[in-house]
Amino acid sequence: MKFTGVFLKNLREQSRDPLVLSLSLSFAPLMVLVYQLFFPSGSTAYKVAVLNLDTPVQMADGALLSAGEEVMATMQDLTYANGDPLVQVSEVEQRDQAEAQLRNREVQVLLIIPGDFSASLLAAQQGEQAQPAQVTFIGDLTNPYYAVAGVMANAALEQTVRALTDLPQPVQVVEIPLGASAARSEFEIYVPGLLVFSVIMLVFQASMMVAREVESGTLRRLQITRLTAWEYLGGASAGLCLTGVVSILLTFAVALAVGFHSQGSIWLAMLVGALTSLSMVGMGLMVAAFSRTVTQAFLIANFPLAFCMFFSGVMFPVAQVASFTVGGRTIGLFDILPPTHAVAALNKVFTLGAGFGEILFELGALAALSLVYYALGVLLFQRAHLRA
Repeated sequence: MKFTGVFLKNLREQSRDPLVLSLSLSFAPLMVLVYQLFFPSGSTAYKVAVLNLDTPVQMADGALLSAGEEVMATMQDLTYANGDPLVQVSEVEQRDQAEAQLRNREVQVLLIIPGDFSASLLAAQQGEQAQPAQVTFIGDLTNPYYAVAGVMANAALEQTVRALTDLPQPVQVVEIPLGASAARSEFEIYVPGLLVFSVIMLVFQASMMVAREVESGTLRRLQITRLTAWEYLGGASAGLCLTGVVSILLTFAVALAVGFHSQGSIWLAMLVGALTSLSMVGMGLMVAAFSRTVTQAFLIANFPLAFCMFFSGVMFPVAQVASFTVGGRTIGLFDILPPTHAVAALNKVFTLGAGFGEILFELGALAALSLVYYALGVLLFQRAHLRA
């Protein structure tokens, strides 16, 4: 009987807080629906940029051999069992253009087909001795998608060569790592995401700290002093942002102590962390606007935390869901999440040695999103808790 009484009491207590109960029950099912919505096909198309310098040559029967075009066609024919493309091929005209796409992770591999590619294969086909054509692969070796994309591109290259010459390797393949990506250890690859994760945790701290003052009645007493929303939240946010900067400094110091090396400016990385801190505080204020208790704030904060962790590249790489293009740059669906830009910027600084100008887009996006999230957080909190 005592067990039954406690069981029924617990059910009644849960039913008195329908928000907490519904969020607890809906969190995981919602994540399943979100993944299905964003990734309906369940397959990733690996992006390969091709700089085709190949000059077609005339064969004995008068037909033109354009082996570079055939390599690209072979890559485009690679598909999953359901027919979805395995590789998306885009042809570029300049190497610098393609390397910029590699740095922004808009493509995973740059394949450079030399001008003598067709001539070299024709010579091999005719049994002549000729210098092998040098085919070049360039990529960021710290990008997890590079290995798969490189294997797919190399398979298409070998398939084309075998079909034309029936020889195993009449060409020379050269791999060039982007920046210092070849020198990065597995541990160093994870450090940028861990630094951003240390700042994401501010969502919990910001929402619970403010919700605690709402629950205890402290906020009502502060209102008597004619304290404005911007004064109260500005002061609280400054302290939280300072906490975020200290957190990322401590995390980075530990990473350095155990062997991490940065190719770029440490202070530039700290600027990225500070801007990200402001956006996370803004998210925390938005959570606090919908919370009357610390328990509610803790539970609701899991939603933005999960989105920032699973869809921004902090924990593991996420395929870009392209939405539109601005100035030749693809804007993805997850670019509305500030940590997406923070991870991209830190990867460029730590691995590629990028300077201020090379991460200007990421810094601008972080600054704009931070202001938007913070302004929304202040306005929502003011409407919910600071009305006269």
